[in-house]
Amino acid sequence: MNNTQNIRNPKFWVPSLYLAQGLPYFAVAIVASQMLKSMGVPNDELSHWTALIGIAWALKPFWSPFLELAPSKKLVVTFFQVLGGLCLGGVALALQAPFWFAATMAMLTLVAISSATHDIACDGLYITSLDEKGQAQYAGWTGTFFNAAKFFTSGALLLLAGHFEKTLGVVPAWTICFCILGAMMIALGLYNGWALPLAKNEVSEDTNAAAIARTLWEVILEFFKKPGIWVSIVFIILFRAGEAQVQLIGPLFLREARHLGGLGLSTAEVGAVYGTVGTVAFLVGSIAGGYFTSWLSLKRAILWLILAVNLPNVAFYLLSTFQPTELSIVGVALSVEMFGYGFGFVGLILYMMQVVAPGKYQTAHYAFATGFMQLGSVLFKLFSGDIQIALGYQHFFIWVMLSAIPVAILSQIIPMTARPQAEEEPAPQAVRAG
Repeated sequence: MNNTQNIRNPKFWVPSLYLAQGLPYFAVAIVASQMLKSMGVPNDELSHWTALIGIAWALKPFWSPFLELAPSKKLVVTFFQVLGGLCLGGVALALQAPFWFAATMAMLTLVAISSATHDIACDGLYITSLDEKGQAQYAGWTGTFFNAAKFFTSGALLLLAGHFEKTLGVVPAWTICFCILGAMMIALGLYNGWALPLAKNEVSEDTNAAAIARTLWEVILEFFKKPGIWVSIVFIILFRAGEAQVQLIGPLFLREARHLGGLGLSTAEVGAVYGTVGTVAFLVGSIAGGYFTSWLSLKRAILWLILAVNLPNVAFYLLSTFQPTELSIVGVALSVEMFGYGFGFVGLILYMMQVVAPGKYQTAHYAFATGFMQLGSVLFKLFSGDIQIALGYQHFFIWVMLSAIPVAILSQIIPMTARPQAEEEPAPQAVRAG
C-alpha cells in the first residue's frame, strides 16, 4: 500500500473520482433510455440496444489487467474521463445527423467502453492510494458521490430535459443535456489531473502484455475451478431477473401515454419522482440493508433481501391497474420500490464478496463476479421490451414478480457462507449498484 502522507487529502479527490465514475454509467443506464423514449423509439428496440451497450461493463475484467502497462492509474483515469466527456459530447453531435439512431448508438457504445475501462483504474487507484484505515474511512464517500451522479442524471438533468423539450423541442433538449454531461466529464478529468494521487503501476521485467495475458488466463482458470462456481454464476444472474427488467421498463411505463397503459408523465415529472424521492429511498434502503444483513448474517437474511428487491414491484402493478394522476401517489409508490431495491441489492454484493471472491485472486474474482452480475442485467433487459409489448404493462409487472421465484428457491439450497480463504488481495471497499 502506498504511503498516504505524500498524497493530497482524499477529500479533494474521492468525491470527484466517483462522481466521474457515475456520470457516464447513468448516462447510458438512465438518460439514454429516456432520450430514446422522447425520440419515439419503441420499447422493444430501445431495450435491445441499451442492454447490448451495457455488455461493456460485463466484459471489462478481460482487459482490466492490461491497464497495468500504463505508467500510472492516474493517467488512465484522467484520460478516460476526458475521452468519456468527448464521447458524451459526440452523442449530442450524433443527434443532429440524418442517421441519428445509428450514430447515437455508436457514440453511446464508446461512452460505455470508456466508462467501463475508467471504472477499473478508478477502483484500483482508490485501493492502492489509501491504507486500510483510509479505505474504510472514505468507503461511504465513494457510494455517496457515485449515487450523486444518479441523483443528478435521473433528477436534475431530466427536469432540465423536460423544460427544454417544451420550450425548444426534443432534439435540442437532449443535445443540451449531453453537452452538459460531456462538459462535466471533461472538467472533472482536468480537475482530477491536479487532484488525484499518481498511483504508479509497479513495473518489472514481467510487466508486458504476454506475461499479463498468462496471468489473466490463470485468474480465469482459478475462478472456474472454485467449488460450486457454476451454481454461484446462475444465482448471480437470476438475482437480477426481475429487478433488471423493471429498472428499464418502469421509467418507460411512467412516460407511456395513458391510453396505452402508462401514466402519461412528462420527462420533467419522471425526473422529479425518480431523481428526488426515488434516489433518497434507494440510498436509505442500501444503508438499512447493510445493517440488517450484518445483524442477521447473509445466510439468514438472503431470502428477505430477495423478497425486498422484488415484492415492492407490486407498486408498479398497482400503478398500472389504477393509473393515478396525482404525482404524490406515484412518488410514494416509487419510493417503496426503490427502498426495496436498495435494501435487497446489498445481498448480491455481499454474496459476491463473501462467497464467490475469496481465494488467491480475490479482487480479480470479485471483478469477474460483478461481470456476471452485469451480464444478468443485460440478458433480462435485452428482452424486457419484447415481453412488455406481448403482455402489456399490467401483466408485465406480474411477470416481473414471478421472475423472482427461481432465485428465491435457489437461495435456500446453496451455501451462503464464506469459503476458507488463502492469501488474498484487499477486498473491494465500495458498494454500489451496477
